Amino acid sequence: MFLVEGYKSVTEFINSGYQVDTVYHTPTIVPKMLNLSRNINFQEISMKDIEKISTLKTPQDVIGLVKIPKWPQLNYNSLKNRFSLVLDNVQDPGNMGTIIRTADWFGIADIICSEDTVDVYNPKVVQATMGSLARVNVHYTSLAQVLPQINLPVFGAMLDGENIYNTGFGTEGLLVMGNEGNGISPDIERLISTKITIPRAGEAESLNVAIATAILCSEIKRNSLK
Repeated sequence: MFLVEGYKSVTEFINSGYQVDTVYHTPTIVPKMLNLSRNINFQEISMKDIEKISTLKTPQDVIGLVKIPKWPQLNYNSLKNRFSLVLDNVQDPGNMGTIIRTADWFGIADIICSEDTVDVYNPKVVQATMGSLARVNVHYTSLAQVLPQINLPVFGAMLDGENIYNTGFGTEGLLVMGNEGNGISPDIERLISTKITIPRAGEAESLNVAIATAILCSEIKRNSLK
């Protein structure tokens, strides 16, 4: 199981396909909680107990205990005619959570992660998604084995790539984002069909991976609206 903190985020999971086992709440939240679902174990506890359970510096008054689902095997055909994200060894929980939230905003349903990418159920990841994890499918697998089998264009974010504003993304593909410090690993780089980059106008050495993902997703979406 994993923790979800905050009324809004807990509500997102209650209204999703996830199974919420228990909701811990303070007395002040009772009226709202009772309207959500009768099939969940609601436990009223004190704010002091919430503070002991919470992973946040400023705890909220609702914490949900949610079951980790057993995801079905990734269906390659379901990835056709749309874009999906691929994360290669992304390590920072905040970045991971922001990427999931970004994917939700741009209508990206699937994120395919390398096995060494940070755990999506890490409390910091869950918190950073702000409930978007309830709507985005996150898969962990061997990228080197799986990417060649998907049979879609593979775009990789790299410093020496083609200007994204001159790139024809088409209507389907995979967007690969690499590790915060080392970028895309050599084994995965060999599988990329088109290297792309966000043109730099200033002096910064690199972009945060979550920010870069948002810019790239925006450009892919803009292309699809032409």
